[in-house]
Amino acid sequence: MNPIDLLKSAFLGLVEGITEWLPISSTGHMILVDEFVKLNVTEEFWNMFLVVIQLGAILSVCVLYFHQLNPFSPSKGKEGRRATWSLWGKIVVGCIPAAVIGLPLDDFMDEHFHNSYVVAGALIVYGIAFILIENWRARRRSEMVAERPHGAHFAPGVTDDLAEKDSDFGAITSVDEVTYKTAIGIGCFQVLSLVPGTSRSGSTIIGGLLLGCTRAVAAEFTFFLAIPVMFGASLLKIVKFMLKGAAMSANEWGIMLVGLVVAFVVSLVAIKWLTGFVRKHDFKVFGWYRIVLGVVVLAFFLVIAPALGIA
Repeated sequence: MNPIDLLKSAFLGLVEGITEWLPISSTGHMILVDEFVKLNVTEEFWNMFLVVIQLGAILSVCVLYFHQLNPFSPSKGKEGRRATWSLWGKIVVGCIPAAVIGLPLDDFMDEHFHNSYVVAGALIVYGIAFILIENWRARRRSEMVAERPHGAHFAPGVTDDLAEKDSDFGAITSVDEVTYKTAIGIGCFQVLSLVPGTSRSGSTIIGGLLLGCTRAVAAEFTFFLAIPVMFGASLLKIVKFMLKGAAMSANEWGIMLVGLVVAFVVSLVAIKWLTGFVRKHDFKVFGWYRIVLGVVVLAFFLVIAPALGIA
């Protein structure tokens, strides 16, 4: 196995572990990184690797939320088990739009949209969307602060003397309060992530915010929604890889394993950080990051690269 390729794979796992959960597009970043960090692999393997590496990130959700997602937990009573099965039902319902629309378009999106220009455009467009949505939420919060009775609050555990610092508000303050209608609505927003650079987590978080979820609930439901979606997407890529008669070399096996392990470990940290961050801060910082990155990418490929003769 090539140690340089393993180091590159570890770097890609780091990028995946961070960007899978932050609303800045993991696939978009992976495509952009590939412009500068090239692996010595076949094109078929790279297309599969882009998706399958996300399994490492998804497994971190299964570990961190194992008790909440486990309907067979001995510490749960009848009501607890019923609530867990209901949550899984909403997760499955939320995945239906992506499955119905995404499966037929998978090959088309790979062939026509996996490039730096599409990624840059999506980064900018959804960066602007995050800023506009958070500004709208800020106005709504100001109106609600003025109208609410003394002692009321928006998020669980926030007392009146902390109310002015409470910026995470919404009608849906717990994942258990997400209805099937809201779940499928968020699932429809997830379809937007078929375009590289949009961000699966970003599109579902935007959907959750617009449908009345607090930022914490929107982020948490996004974590859960990723489990069947990414397991299904990974299985689809593996099957397509095998049907083409392709086989992984020893070097590619090593690259895949290193990428998965690093993505898993980094995701554990990223998820814990994000869940704490969104309770006290809005998503505008991610919106500005997306816009700046998108502009830099466009400038590089439209101006700098041609000037250097590398485009």
